[in-house]
Amino acid sequence: MVVIRRRHAGRSPVPVEDALLAVEVVAPTSNFRDMYDKTKVYAHAGVRSYWVVDPSQERITLTEYALGAGREYDQVTHTEDLFVTEQPWKVSVDLPALTARKNDLLSPEGE
Repeated sequence: MVVIRRRHAGRSPVPVEDALLAVEVVAPTSNFRDMYDKTKVYAHAGVRSYWVVDPSQERITLTEYALGAGREYDQVTHTEDLFVTEQPWKVSVDLPALTARKNDLLSPEGE
């Protein structure tokens, strides 16, 4: 998923260079591509904020990266708790609630 500037809302494909934020949800079949290949593409394009959500762990985690010197990402935070950031705008993600929802959906009693 990418968050883009309003002026590109009707454009397809969206130019990655204009993305304000890229968010990857890691899939078991694409872990390497999500964690390494796409990271390089986004960094090279100048995407300043990059989040990786990993639902495959016991508790869902979110790692926030910011574009640093040399167009490489620096890890800002890694958490399985409440995630709050100001970049690219103020937002919070309740990871414990997402983990609970995932567990409810995957439990035999949830059927």
